[in-house]
Amino acid sequence: MFPPKKILFPVDFSERCASAARMVEIFAGRFQTELTLLHVIEPLSYNDIPVDSSGIAEQQLSTFLVDELKHFDVRRVLLDGDPASQIIEYANVQGSDLIMLPTHGYGGFRRLFLGSVTSKILHAAQCPVWTGVHMENLPRLEDISIKRILCAIDLDSQSCPTVSLGKKMAAEFGAELEIVHAVPEARDGAGPTNSKQDLINQATEKVQAVQACVGSQGRVFVIGDEAASAVCGCAARERADVLLIGRSVKHGILSRLRESAYSIIRESPCPVLSV
Repeated sequence: MFPPKKILFPVDFSERCASAARMVEIFAGRFQTELTLLHVIEPLSYNDIPVDSSGIAEQQLSTFLVDELKHFDVRRVLLDGDPASQIIEYANVQGSDLIMLPTHGYGGFRRLFLGSVTSKILHAAQCPVWTGVHMENLPRLEDISIKRILCAIDLDSQSCPTVSLGKKMAAEFGAELEIVHAVPEARDGAGPTNSKQDLINQATEKVQAVQACVGSQGRVFVIGDEAASAVCGCAARERADVLLIGRSVKHGILSRLRESAYSIIRESPCPVLSV
């Protein structure tokens, strides 16, 4: 749903989570949303020392980001269980319009792994999911702006909804909307030059048809490369502030982007909103 009226912000009290809150503030402030901070206490593992952590977690949750979010309508919820399952169930039952969370990755492994909680949420959540890998690089709140939105589409059933949301976001933030589509078959060394150009031309026409169906006139990039390289490279070159990709609960992450979506999220130079 756009604009979002209910934002769910799962928190683990980490520095990266605190940094991600700056972007949460941007969305919550712009759309005057109901904001829920959700913390899930995981079950003890076999080797854990028995301790009642609920009191500690409750205290942490009650004080986390109090000053930063003092101007917002904030609900604080504490649950027990598997984090991904609890987050997904809460979002679905409460009718959340957007889940916002940092993508956990550590050091040099950040490009290789996507946190299991994030992966499960991306696969099963019924609402759009905002993720951000480089939270430690976010500027100060007053310096954050959304001026360029890039939509990555695969010419599947999610393409029109993705571009439509991008158009609405661009209008709301006064941003420029651009569209990128990858054609791996047209990458260098993949075939005859004429054939590659034909593939690019055909794909460009189809992208323009998607734009026409939602009344968008964004700049189009059709790139002969694998999806992750094409999309993330374009986002970097165009200095995108937000990258949109299509997602379907029924089918998981779709089509050519299905295998590349996690790579895109890990390697994107900007936050990713999966629709």
